[in-house]
This record gives sequence, structure tokens and C-alpha cells, in this order.
Amino acid sequence: MPTITAIYAGLLALLFLGLSARVIAYRRANGLSLGDEGDRALLNRMRAQANCAEYAPLGLLLLWMTEAMGAPAAALHVLGLMLLLGRAAHAYGFSAHPQIIGLRVAGTVLTLTMIGVAALGLLTHGIV
Repeated sequence: MPTITAIYAGLLALLFLGLSARVIAYRRANGLSLGDEGDRALLNRMRAQANCAEYAPLGLLLLWMTEAMGAPAAALHVLGLMLLLGRAAHAYGFSAHPQIIGLRVAGTVLTLTMIGVAALGLLTHGIV
């Protein structure tokens, strides 16, 4: 049972729900129904949500596979925190006005590093 992955899956799902709620609330408050209708603030909220949806599933899949391969709990928590904090930092930095570029970059670096480390670990364990 992938209990550590389950923790991060739950936390990332809550982050995604929060990002979704921001999009929905903005749409309702501004009477916007389809697409971004040229509204830059809505587009930023939509992209913050979509970016989470694009990267979190791959990160969780890699985390789950790493857990299934028997990686130590400490390594799994480091990877899970990298993914969670990376997605949260990126979303916050991206959707802030003005954007906080440092948080966007840090979030991207954390996320991509997590994906890279997990991928290399899986390849190493799969080949050896």
C-alpha cells in the first residue's frame, strides 16, 4: 500500500481544489463563462490551475513507483515535499499580481528536480 504517496496525493488534490476554486470564484464574480474572454487575471488563474494539473500527475506517478520499488520513507518524503512545495510555490508566484518570478522559478526547479531525481532512481533500480 503506497501510504506515503497517498499523503502527497491528498495534499496535491487539495492544492488543485484551491486553485480550481479561485478560477470558479473569479468567473462567477465577473460573469465569465467560457475560456478567458481576454481577461488577463482569469488567464493567470486558469494557467496556475492547469500547470498544477500538468505536472502533479507525473510527479505522483513517479512517487508511487518509487515507493513501490521500496525506497526509504525519508527519500519519499523529500520527493513528495519537493513536488508539493514546487507546485504551491509556482502557483502562488504565477498568480500573484505582480507575479513573483522567484517563486515561479523555485517552484519549477523543485518540481523538475523531483521528476528528474525520481526518474533517474527508477531507471537505476530498474536496470540494476
